[in-house]
Amino acid sequence: MNYAGKIINTPSIFIKDKVMETLKYKIIKSENQYLEYCARLEEALNNTEQDKIELLTFLIEKWDEEHNSFEDVNPIELLHSLLIDHKLKSKDLAEILGVSKGLVSDILNYKKGLSKEIIRTLSSYFCLSQESFNRPYELKTDLSVSQHKVAKQHAEISH
Repeated sequence: MNYAGKIINTPSIFIKDKVMETLKYKIIKSENQYLEYCARLEEALNNTEQDKIELLTFLIEKWDEEHNSFEDVNPIELLHSLLIDHKLKSKDLAEILGVSKGLVSDILNYKKGLSKEIIRTLSSYFCLSQESFNRPYELKTDLSVSQHKVAKQHAEISH
């Protein structure tokens, strides 16, 4: 296209013959592009560039929907697998999430659920959609604690 005597070959948005903005990001078509966008998303998160974060998240989630199937895996199984794949230990995960090692242990042992903030952080760090981690799964309860609570409640009701 010829604009003000210059030929422009880059994809651009034209509104009433004015170049508004060159498109920096396109639909992800390869794994290399996917990995590149994941890295750019991590940089954008560090710089709190909200528009870029939203766009990259959308493009990455679209790729995930079409190429990754985590539907058969509960979030904690997925997390265990990611820790192995990335050669991370629970103490590393605690640092990534900014939480205590005890909380990470409880999460990995199905004693505590994933908070919204933890889901966001995991999604960003591992470049997966939030839906990958935001699925129902059964927590293990400590029977002795549960029985103690029931007994205490029963005693309070009786008095």
